[in-house]
Amino acid sequence: MPTSMPDIAHSAEALETGRLDWVGMSNIELPILLETKGLAPCSVSAKADAFVSLDDEQAKGIHMSRLFLALDELSNESTLSPLSINTLLDRFITTHEGLSQSAKVSFRFELLLRRKSLLSGKQGWKGYPVEINASLAQGVTKIELSVGVTYSSTCPCSAALARQLIQHAFDARFSDTSVDREEVRRWLGTTEGIVATPHSQRSVATVKVVLDNASQEFDIVGLIDSIESTLKTPVQAAVKREDEQEFARLNGQNLMFCEDSARKLKVLLDAKTFQDFYIRVDHFESLHAHDAVAIAVKGISNGFKP
Repeated sequence: MPTSMPDIAHSAEALETGRLDWVGMSNIELPILLETKGLAPCSVSAKADAFVSLDDEQAKGIHMSRLFLALDELSNESTLSPLSINTLLDRFITTHEGLSQSAKVSFRFELLLRRKSLLSGKQGWKGYPVEINASLAQGVTKIELSVGVTYSSTCPCSAALARQLIQHAFDARFSDTSVDREEVRRWLGTTEGIVATPHSQRSVATVKVVLDNASQEFDIVGLIDSIESTLKTPVQAAVKREDEQEFARLNGQNLMFCEDSARKLKVLLDAKTFQDFYIRVDHFESLHAHDAVAIAVKGISNGFKP
């Protein structure tokens, strides 16, 4: 048996020379113990990407196993936090001394949260897609947090057209000047009284923020809560009839085009201390076969682009 095994990445010459921006691995499966404000540390099933720059133009390649083992150590011995991510990125670079000067990592997972119903007090689980992207370059770490929130959007135009049809139906039914209040009330509770309803659709708000470099912890739940509170019509988990009725009321009182949703979220994020933010809302139209989309960014120099 040979006493040592060849290390081609270290000893062999590159077929072509030149610097490469990123080399690494994607879709690494691993469990992560997530640390976020408002929750006890919880395990999530994540997929990670890990990369370093290849700055040595003569090098054959990087040591991918070192990236994998650093991620595995994080998975088994630590929690996912801004501090542990910073340590991880630093290790990526130190284990590639002479090869790499920059590193980046991303984690994608679904965060399950226990959510209360609107009125009945029932509870159920809701899943929220989360992505954390981090990079370390020239000694500076940048961490981005992205969440997806599903909500209901009711079309203002459709609501106005439905109201007009109800008015026409009222005029046809009560054509004389004498109107009995109780009769009108009974009529409004029939399908003849409410002859049309506005269309609404399931919609998704994707919000990406850049955390302050001094951040010691994630606040994923706080960001999700603020988005749902702003939009007012997040989809529900467990519901009874009183919850469904309240949901209908909230939809009727918060009519939204995609432009309205994006502007509401922009006002919310402008009032916070995030270095930068990116907003995309997708309304998955029930009237059309296509989607309605609005995008907004904070608008800082060298920040997110629309």
